[in-house]
Amino acid sequence: MPKTNKALRRVMTSRHVRHQRRKRARQFTALLCLLLGAGLAAGGVNLYMARTQAPRILSPEQAAQLEGVDCVLVLGAKVMPGGAPSHMLEDRCRRAVELFGAGAAPVLLMSGDHGQWEYDEVSCMKQYAVDHGVPSAAVFMDHAGFSTYDSMYRARDVFRAKKIIVVTQRYHLFRALYIARRLGLDAVGVSSDYRPYATQAQNSAREFLARCKAFAVCVFRPKPKYLGPPIPLYLDGDLTNDRGVTFEKK
Repeated sequence: MPKTNKALRRVMTSRHVRHQRRKRARQFTALLCLLLGAGLAAGGVNLYMARTQAPRILSPEQAAQLEGVDCVLVLGAKVMPGGAPSHMLEDRCRRAVELFGAGAAPVLLMSGDHGQWEYDEVSCMKQYAVDHGVPSAAVFMDHAGFSTYDSMYRARDVFRAKKIIVVTQRYHLFRALYIARRLGLDAVGVSSDYRPYATQAQNSAREFLARCKAFAVCVFRPKPKYLGPPIPLYLDGDLTNDRGVTFEKK
């Protein structure tokens, strides 16, 4: 009888092991299918954004021929510890100044992160434009452009823009234009790729995921972190100058 019990236990143990192995195999297969599906969906979103927005990326000469443009919207990027713009930000500002000089729009709207006293993208951007010949009154600053989505939303609702030219690097333009169009802005883009960038590989990897996030955000369209009273672009850009007020990130 004891031998029979031992044999039975071995059989039951063997069956339990096989069952656990099959269970783990099914779980692994399900996880693999889930990851594959998520990867295909993310790839589809990226491809969709690139294909639908590519026709709206213009050359500087084409953009200068447009009529009725409210502003050139320049998206913020990193400012170095000493206060100088990073290469990406410098190139965005350079392109915006060129477009202003070509008569593409009557004003520039610098939108970036001023969420801390010691970190101020937009004042750096405005200073660059003024140093390169753009009148201070023609440069507006959006101190609460904490994300591309916030920048577009605030351009529409705070600065009352309807038709805009977006300036940023090409890899970023697809997402920026997609968001702008989803928010009802008549938007085209001009790239500011004057040089290769050391961080481009990392930027492109992050952008792959950022496009997926933007796709989801544009479905629900939440309000940005800050709105505030309207500042129409026909007013004086110096009204937006830093007067000791900063927006704390939530």
